[in-house]
Amino acid sequence: MPSDELITALVDALPDSLAMLRPRRGSVAYACYQSHADMMWPLRTLAKTALPALRGASGAAAEDKAMRKLAAACEVFVLAALTHERPPFRIPIVTVGDADYAVHEEVAHRTPFGTLLHFRKEMADPGPRVLIVAPLSGHFATLLRDTVRVMLADHDVYITDWHNAREVPLAAGRFGLDEYTEHIMQFLGVMGPGSHLMAICQPCVSALSAVALMSEDGHPATPASLTLMAGPIDCRISPTEVNQLATEKPMSWFRDNLITTVPLRYPGALRSVYPGFLQLMAFMSMNLDRHLDSFRGLFNDLVNGDTDKADATKAFYEEYLAVCDLPAEFYLETVKRVFQDYDLPQGRLTWRGRRIDPGAIRRTALLTVEGERDDICSLGQTLAAHELCSNLRPYLRTHYVQAGAGHYGVFSGRRWSGSIYPLVREIIHQSQP
Repeated sequence: MPSDELITALVDALPDSLAMLRPRRGSVAYACYQSHADMMWPLRTLAKTALPALRGASGAAAEDKAMRKLAAACEVFVLAALTHERPPFRIPIVTVGDADYAVHEEVAHRTPFGTLLHFRKEMADPGPRVLIVAPLSGHFATLLRDTVRVMLADHDVYITDWHNAREVPLAAGRFGLDEYTEHIMQFLGVMGPGSHLMAICQPCVSALSAVALMSEDGHPATPASLTLMAGPIDCRISPTEVNQLATEKPMSWFRDNLITTVPLRYPGALRSVYPGFLQLMAFMSMNLDRHLDSFRGLFNDLVNGDTDKADATKAFYEEYLAVCDLPAEFYLETVKRVFQDYDLPQGRLTWRGRRIDPGAIRRTALLTVEGERDDICSLGQTLAAHELCSNLRPYLRTHYVQAGAGHYGVFSGRRWSGSIYPLVREIIHQSQP
């Protein structure tokens, strides 16, 4: 039977193995990461294969604490691996009033870089159509699972399901900030007139740009309302640590140290990307001790049979450790145009050479939402959209600050569902054509 010291040492080493993901210069980064993943694959496969037997043995002899520790160590070891496929949304039903309705995920439109995913409810009147624009920032759209789940109660929900860049062949062409904005307009066109737009975090700049362009052109699918949540409209306002990291290095540093090429084994071979595992490490490094404590806490919860706490931790990290590579041009253009040059608030942002003019927005109701304790997008950065939309009448503008909410609390959790969502719902329903 394995010793307690051996198991404890194994568990302590598991989260620290993520240190292999720290940035390495240029194209070496992906090669180093892939070599480490290949090296660990047999061990993780062995641990995953052994888990059912270990769980059975520890359940049959609950007094055998060493066996429970071994099963827990294997489970944490398996969980600590990064994955590169989108997890399921896991929203089979939605409750509306006293009735439950089945929810079906359907592809409304697809491009090489993204899918317009429709959560179709089996009911006669699903509510106003809403497009949720998910961030393309190293994770999949399922990071907004709670946002979608809550919105479904009163709305006909669509989401931008961005694809992992390492799965997109080179023949599909480039995908930069212009293409991102173009996808939003294209998806709104597919949904049709009378739709509403909600952007969360990073895509707020592109969402505002898309509405400005569509308003200027008199596009029939210009959204009736635009909700911007915790987005970097003007990063000059109260810069956060994230903002400072983006400005303390020249663009050449980002190109040389963070951009790499996809290995030959994947469909997107040789495409230049900003790997999702690098973005994950950037986020984790901000609260590394907390993540390490979470893994050790998970081990203890599994050993002690606290399944509710263990399941909650596992659900979080199954999502958090699913990473998505970004096209290099999109990442670099976002760093430069949004976080370094502040093109939108300074009137210099363009789309395919055409200047973005938020002043063209006259009929789309605007709601901006910020979190009081947001350490990624600080207070005032999203509010700046109101000043840019200079021709929007006061009754079409609403701003809300959620007390006590951090970044993720703006679109997930009890503050989102209990305080923020009712306001979002009210604005959308008041803005119905």
